[in-house]
Amino acid sequence: MPVATPAAVRSQIASGQVDPVYLLQGEDEVEKSALAHEFEALVEEGLRAFNVERVHAIDVSSGEKMMQAVLSLSAVVRTLPMMVPRRVVLVLQADGLLAPKRESDAAERAWEELERLLTRPEPQTALVFVSGPLDKRSKVFKQFSKHATMVECGAIENLADAERWVRNRVAAAGSQIEPQGARLLAERAGPDVKRLRNDTDRLLLYALGQKSVTMADVKEVVGPAALQDDWAMTNAIEAGDSATALRQLALMLDSGAAAEKILGQLGWLVRSKFPMITPGTLRGSIEALFRTDLDLKRSAGDPRVLLERLVVELCGGRRGRPGGRF
Repeated sequence: MPVATPAAVRSQIASGQVDPVYLLQGEDEVEKSALAHEFEALVEEGLRAFNVERVHAIDVSSGEKMMQAVLSLSAVVRTLPMMVPRRVVLVLQADGLLAPKRESDAAERAWEELERLLTRPEPQTALVFVSGPLDKRSKVFKQFSKHATMVECGAIENLADAERWVRNRVAAAGSQIEPQGARLLAERAGPDVKRLRNDTDRLLLYALGQKSVTMADVKEVVGPAALQDDWAMTNAIEAGDSATALRQLALMLDSGAAAEKILGQLGWLVRSKFPMITPGTLRGSIEALFRTDLDLKRSAGDPRVLLERLVVELCGGRRGRPGGRF
């Protein structure tokens, strides 16, 4: 069965054409909960009480309890929809069913019954399991991979994903965020989920008790834009574009990159590229690298200023030549 992104699953829900079985997994509890809730849109709001079931699989500490839970789930899944084309069954906190703590004959029989739900799904029911990450080597994971649509929650693929993630996280905290604020937060963090989570958590702490998070609140909390391309600075130096190279250097420093790491990247550029593209300035470039390295080690100046000077020197010999060639 296919591996789908949360965005692709949302498109399926909007079209009303969903697969029979889904597994929503990953570390991002907010995203999993929000996506599972969106499956309810498959059923008209006034009829959801009859056709949307939420099964909590948290208390399955023994094989016998697991068997009871699976049999109950099977009965719910096989129930026919009432006045709608499809029912929705959400199995929340499904880790206990899918990754039991103890193996036993009862647990094995329970898994065989659960496997029947996967291999012979009910066509009039959308069955959605919500779980933490599963061991990819396990039999359970392999069976789900074969018979269910796998959805990894928490992956940020584009700006729309990041904005949605921010809105869901703020809503889960009992507040709302202005659309332009969510967009700014997403733009500044880029595809970095860790930074997005940290920035959003700091924002929620800053706006604690507020019903609405404003654009002004976001500007007070978030830092500069995230670096989107680790090699943008060196590419700009190759092109002799000192303005772009300095902007990219600032992004790297502001995002927490160590001065020594940046110097190492510049050293690689000079050693690997300059002998071919600018042999006439190779000697001077190497001397500038050694001087900057020595100044950083003896704290002879602000690291930002020292690196900016080096970047300007490396760009200097490239400026004014068509295509950056000598």
